[in-house]
Amino acid sequence: TNSFQSLISITCWRSMNLETDYTPEAIEVSLACFEARRRSYAVDVSLVREIVRTHEVTPLPSAPDLIDGVVELRGALVPVLDLGRVLTGDPSEVTNQSRIVVLDCVGLLMGLCVDVATDVLSVNPSILEDVPELATQAGYNVVRAVVRRESEPPVMILSVKAIMEKVYRSALEPSGEN
Repeated sequence: TNSFQSLISITCWRSMNLETDYTPEAIEVSLACFEARRRSYAVDVSLVREIVRTHEVTPLPSAPDLIDGVVELRGALVPVLDLGRVLTGDPSEVTNQSRIVVLDCVGLLMGLCVDVATDVLSVNPSILEDVPELATQAGYNVVRAVVRRESEPPVMILSVKAIMEKVYRSALEPSGEN
């Protein structure tokens, strides 16, 4: 039944509108920027509930491999994902600069543990570039768009929906820990 419930959850997530459509008519897009594994990433600032210092994460027995555990924030238990591990398979090192980016995804809270929160970037949607077609045709969908910056590395805008699907798929995969 656990696999069946996960399949239902994936279907529900796919039907939710978790992504902002970046239309050319929009004047400006605001992005919360952070780093994971020495790369620059961002999510739409409208999804960010808050950014907090890292807390001790309490492991959840039998949780999907990509969920590190939970933290309590303002009376709510928030599942936490190590973004470095989600994106590359390798865990990030927790330092004094590490933060948890708490996302509110249609009423469901999720924390992304990142190496450092950097800034809020406001850009015109016309400068957002698509991910290269070869990557998307190969099934890569974690990054929705890219912002190139002069003299700085590009910022990759994450698809929260794709991250959630990756977590749900990890629940269906066999693990030595669970």
